Amino acid sequence: MNAPAPEVISLGCRLNIAESETIRALVAGRDTVVINSCAVTGAAVKATRAAIRRARRARPAAELVVTGCAAQIDPAGFAAMAEVDRVIGNADKLSPAAWTSATPVVVGDIMQVRETAPHLAASFSTHARAFVEVQNGCDHRCTFCAIPFGRGPSRSVPAGAVVARIADLVANGHREIVLTGVDLTSYGHDLPGSPTLGMLVERILVHVPGLARLRLSSLDSIEIDERLAEIVTGDARVMPHLHLSFQAGNDLILKRMKRRHSRAQAIDTVVRLKAKRPELAIGADLIAGFPTEDDAMAADTLALIADADIVHAHIFPYSPRAGTPAARMPQVDAAAIKARAERLRAAAAQRKAAWLRTLVGTTQDVLAEHPGNRGHAGNFADVTFIGHAEAGTIVKARIAAATDIHLTGHIA
Repeated sequence: MNAPAPEVISLGCRLNIAESETIRALVAGRDTVVINSCAVTGAAVKATRAAIRRARRARPAAELVVTGCAAQIDPAGFAAMAEVDRVIGNADKLSPAAWTSATPVVVGDIMQVRETAPHLAASFSTHARAFVEVQNGCDHRCTFCAIPFGRGPSRSVPAGAVVARIADLVANGHREIVLTGVDLTSYGHDLPGSPTLGMLVERILVHVPGLARLRLSSLDSIEIDERLAEIVTGDARVMPHLHLSFQAGNDLILKRMKRRHSRAQAIDTVVRLKAKRPELAIGADLIAGFPTEDDAMAADTLALIADADIVHAHIFPYSPRAGTPAARMPQVDAAAIKARAERLRAAAAQRKAAWLRTLVGTTQDVLAEHPGNRGHAGNFADVTFIGHAEAGTIVKARIAAATDIHLTGHIA
């Protein structure tokens, strides 16, 4: 009797999705469930624990392994859960040896890691788009963030290896590639010659001419240099969708977060980019209720949604992460945090709905995804179309209508 197929449950960022494909190959043929965890917020850690409990109920006989950022930061806490058989840290999760070891907890010192992506997934069988890790870790110390302790120092994949991997993925039929990293715009500082992310993107576009669509994951706006800006606004193969790590819209809060940009710089970045490519859709991370935030400061962040034309907003209610400076700052009342997050979500939803309505009557290139009549346009609008297309193909869809959250149309 064949063992049940392994299952990899990926939580959190696109980098986890990319790494989960490698893990899937490492546990092939085993009755194993892997939870690739997230620790970006307290809620993400709770979601990880809930996923572990659900997985154990669904697969009582399977080996259950927890890996990812939450496992790296708190291995003892997850090893103590009755549902968990093994814990593997981020420093080890892409190493075959970790998955064959009999040791129940394999968690190395992530701060000593100096390489990234020792194993890159050859294909992405469950995704229409493929995620390629080009950078890992972070050298910055935003006061609210525990991720550097889960991912370690910033390190980059040499451009030649990235180009070769993308060429293989394109040869295997993938039309869209997403470049991922923890701090993507810091790419290259640790490599010979200190290449930049813009130089990497330029090299990919030149050396993989068959690549139809290239998408960038979250960027630090202050590190978008002229080279990268020119490529993003001037090359149609780079998708007109940028997700920017803004976090707040008030200068004092940004300073207390230890962010490296001001409110004016954030807005200027969007204005400059959209002046050259008006169809560019802006996404952003925003935190509600950071310590010391008052109503006026919160109003500045609320206004940033309109001022920076944010149509894909990710709203995070602040939650203290153990060991971070922000956890020691004066905290905002939980009810106020919740109310501010709700206001941010409402404003973001209103702006997204208005933006979607402007796309009615246009024709969008849509990457078809499972089940074959739904996908995402280049601007990352969710599109459902009449007709059927094979997953992974790009179709032209004439947009006939918009709801508050997605577009509908038909294949042109």
